[in-house]
Amino acid sequence: MAAILRFRKLCFLEPVKCSTVNVQSFEKPKNDEKQSFEQPQKSENLVSAIERVLEKPKSKKIKKQPKEWRCVDSCCWLIGYLCTSWWLLLFLCNFLTANLPGLRVPEAPGVRLKRDGLTALHPVVLVPGIVTGGLELWEGRPCSEGLFRKRLWGGSFTEIFKRPLCWLEHLSLDNETGLDPPGIRVRAVPGLVAADYFAPGYFVWAVLIENLAKIGYEQKNMYMAAYDWRLSFQNTEIRDQSLSRLKSKIELMYITNGYKKVVVVPHSMGVIYFLHFLKWVEAPPPVGGGGGQGWCAKHIKAIMNIGPAFLGVPKAVANILSAEGRDVAFIRSMAPGLLGSETFGFQTLQHIMRVSRTWDSVISLVPRGGETIWGDLNRSPEVENICYTSKARYLQSSSKENNGNDTDAKRSFHVKELPRYGRIISFGKEKLELPSSQLSIIDSKELMRGSASRNSYTSCGEVSSEYDEMSRNNIKKVAESDAYTASSLLDLLRFVAPKMMKRAEAHFSHGIAEDLDDPKYTHYKYWSNPLETKLPDAPDMEIFCSYGVGIPTERSYVYKLSSSDRCKSIPLQIDSSAYGSDNGCLKGGVHFVDGDESVPVVSAGFMCAKGWRGKTRFNPSGISTYIREHQHKAPLSLLEGRGTESGAHVDIMGNVAFIEDVLRIAGGATGAELGGDRIYSDIMKMSERINIRL
Repeated sequence: MAAILRFRKLCFLEPVKCSTVNVQSFEKPKNDEKQSFEQPQKSENLVSAIERVLEKPKSKKIKKQPKEWRCVDSCCWLIGYLCTSWWLLLFLCNFLTANLPGLRVPEAPGVRLKRDGLTALHPVVLVPGIVTGGLELWEGRPCSEGLFRKRLWGGSFTEIFKRPLCWLEHLSLDNETGLDPPGIRVRAVPGLVAADYFAPGYFVWAVLIENLAKIGYEQKNMYMAAYDWRLSFQNTEIRDQSLSRLKSKIELMYITNGYKKVVVVPHSMGVIYFLHFLKWVEAPPPVGGGGGQGWCAKHIKAIMNIGPAFLGVPKAVANILSAEGRDVAFIRSMAPGLLGSETFGFQTLQHIMRVSRTWDSVISLVPRGGETIWGDLNRSPEVENICYTSKARYLQSSSKENNGNDTDAKRSFHVKELPRYGRIISFGKEKLELPSSQLSIIDSKELMRGSASRNSYTSCGEVSSEYDEMSRNNIKKVAESDAYTASSLLDLLRFVAPKMMKRAEAHFSHGIAEDLDDPKYTHYKYWSNPLETKLPDAPDMEIFCSYGVGIPTERSYVYKLSSSDRCKSIPLQIDSSAYGSDNGCLKGGVHFVDGDESVPVVSAGFMCAKGWRGKTRFNPSGISTYIREHQHKAPLSLLEGRGTESGAHVDIMGNVAFIEDVLRIAGGATGAELGGDRIYSDIMKMSERINIRL
């Protein structure tokens, strides 16, 4: 019927085009003249009515107004673009590069070394660092229904979006004991899968494991020493017996692999975790493992430390103070309300601070050695640190000479500024340029007296931190001291995070021992500090410090008081408006030095360069130490993924040269056969400037 009506409308409106059609076939035969006159008139009325019906919606159609673009829309589009780009890059890296000429992945070190005759010899133990190991749920609150033995940390992280507050609650530890909260049990994922990938497509140990497998390694001679990285090191034994299981596994692999000593490969915080193990395993029970003196000499061939945080990292201080680093400070400066509570009500940083302050392991990464290692108000070991332009970094990364310092390139791109890195925390950029005599420094005793006058109320709803128990005057008192060094910042942390520091300082120490034979150093809280403990009596063992260089790494910070109300935001934050000279070391409120993006060179290399070099009071048996630096070279294109010559803190695990070092040592080589030291940085000069009794 609709087709007939449209056809009739077409015929009456345009009769010329329909002249060949016999319209009479649709009408009755003519009887008289009157009927023939009325019929066309009725037809015209019908067509007019149809036209009005068809045209009526058009006349009343209202044009939609364009929707106002909001900040939320921008965020959603940005997240969509990032996710799409990420999956596209994963596809290109995994499927396309092998088929395009000129973009083929280089031959794996394991394949090449196997062809050269290298096979598995010494058992290998891998020790993951902080946050890279998976955690799974064994018991939880009602909100965690359906998550039994599913990963809360590591993997897809989907629970962050489904039930974020429940997820944060289960990752928190008890604020008094540092152990499990009542009704919650979260444990480390066991096996090689614990830390092979941090998230889908983001490898941690997977590349190294694959290359070890190429020369014959499997689960009978390779072990991942997974542990709950949130706990203090001694608490991993008290709650989970992680140290006992590691001792038993090493002894088992030693026996079942023909009495071959074990090669241990710890990463990041796992380095000081294993240092704690070296003392624990030989200490008498019940505190120690009861292995007795000589256990390490019998069972361990070499320790190949990756990105070692021996002397701590300054970014741990920023995490405790304001739950941020350079990346968070940058986001906050670009989108001031995104991470705070004022715009979206997320309170992201408050949640992060509340959870991370229950993790005792964070305190293990606070800088050790005080002003002796990290410098005072006027000096620091990196006094001649050079900040690079992108061109200078490229020139240095092109240099592949062993033991080479590209001094010509450094001089050409030297920036004439002498930042005082010893001032790890400064309040105001102008305070950085003042001599120490003009600085206002609050005595630590006065600061601690202020901690006694804390408020006992919280008025911030569900989200609270220890800042909420401080009066506004006490918060301002923190900023009255212009600068804090590695020694005075411990008092600062005790002031702003008293519960965390009281709990964690029972497990960790950050000083330098005067007399290592003092009986007090038999306490386990000193075992993870290389400056307060002795290496085991194992003269045939070798220790390697392998880390990346050539990447700007956080060293000190410029802070300011937040302008927001203390219940809506953290009262201290990095001053992202503080910049130094062009191409200088101060950018966005953060001072940078050479390192692997997370650990400064002085923390990663000092013990192998000086503290343990030869026979010292920290290394009485003269264990051989080697420095193996890896000059960072960024991938030439996105199709190379994270690169095969990266020196970044995690990406170094895919560095071809590093993997080759591990495989050769596991295959029986010594440090001398690898070529001894390979140094690109100024670690030897920095070590000379550190005046410490050896």
